[in-house]
Amino acid sequence: MRKSNNSIRYESRAGSISVTLLTWFLGLLFFFPIFWIGLISVRQEVDAGTFPPKWTAPFTLGNYGEVFTAGAKNFLLNSVIASLLSTIIVLMLAYPAAYALSIKPIKKSKDVLAFFLSTKFLPPIAALLPLYLILQKIHLLDNIFALAVLYIAMNLPLSVWMLRSFLKEIPKDLVEAAELDGASTVKILYKVLAPISMPGIAATALICFIFTWNEFLLAINVTGFGAATAPVYLVGFVTAEGLFFAHLAAVSIVVSLPVVIAGWAAQDKLVRGLSLGAVK
Repeated sequence: MRKSNNSIRYESRAGSISVTLLTWFLGLLFFFPIFWIGLISVRQEVDAGTFPPKWTAPFTLGNYGEVFTAGAKNFLLNSVIASLLSTIIVLMLAYPAAYALSIKPIKKSKDVLAFFLSTKFLPPIAALLPLYLILQKIHLLDNIFALAVLYIAMNLPLSVWMLRSFLKEIPKDLVEAAELDGASTVKILYKVLAPISMPGIAATALICFIFTWNEFLLAINVTGFGAATAPVYLVGFVTAEGLFFAHLAAVSIVVSLPVVIAGWAAQDKLVRGLSLGAVK
């Protein structure tokens, strides 16, 4: 017996409502830790670590003021310098490399791609001691620019692979037409292909920025007070005397804001860029 149209509509509507409720539930579930950290950040230290929590505890913004008076500006500035500098240089190196591996493939391009991929096989902790000894030998420990160079090496393989997948989606006829018009390789790269592949470039830049901003292992081991980044400052509130929950939560919110703002500002290009190489 066939189902009536009303029955089909009812089942379709019920399924749509179920999916909507499930989506909202999962969204709130993922958002709850952020909400909880934000709530703790505006509580006094004596109320932040109580269990069960005091919902009627007074609110204060003093924790955020103390974050900056305690020297967070220098750590945030170091993170900005290392993240922006490494991301810019990575894009400058990865974009031409991706062009040479996609639109104008060089000889043994698959071997080159395999080499880039093989650099990610080694756990970062395994390379930490040699890197530390090298930086110590050349007197570049606790140097923000040396840290940026390490971040460039960390993000370059992934960036080449990502940009290659984006550039492969661009019709080669466009490049051939530009060559017939006498355009040089540099002009093709930055005048013809760059505007078209901008969503992919933006997505790659944002991912590099996030990875660099959140990186902790290298920063905690090859820097001291002078070049330490925001994640290093964050763990400074975990002491032998205990955890300063309210201050730790306030620092977490402050450290997370640049990444959140960058992701929100580039969300359109990020969605287009991440889906650019997904479907032929």
